[in-house]
Amino acid sequence: MVRLYSLFVLLDLALLVVALIDCLSAEEFAIRALPRVAWVFIILLFSPVGAIAWFVAGRPASPVRLSNGTVWRPGNGFPENERPGRRGGPTAPDDDPEFLRNLATSLREDESMMNKWEADLRRREEELRRRERESE
Repeated sequence: MVRLYSLFVLLDLALLVVALIDCLSAEEFAIRALPRVAWVFIILLFSPVGAIAWFVAGRPASPVRLSNGTVWRPGNGFPENERPGRRGGPTAPDDDPEFLRNLATSLREDESMMNKWEADLRRREEELRRRERESE
């Protein structure tokens, strides 16, 4: 039984050391989910769960080889020809002339509605003042 426990302790120590070395040698910008300092504390304090969590959720993502033979690294964004807004895809609102035209008309409509509300409010206030004067 002691041999089994010592084997588990050695496996835990090896996992902890490998995870710690991997975390400390990874590039800061590539580490996922948390900053490096947080990962080091998690690995050290919550052994072996912290080391396993590092390998699952914190380790830099590996590059992916696409079907056309190119390599894509997570975080590099879209290839230029597949970027949103290209070839009739969705565009940003400030690049869409139809949206800008509709925006101008909706602003005019909103302004006229506000003017009507203000006129109605002035009329009601004047009516209330007149009633107060009559009741005195």
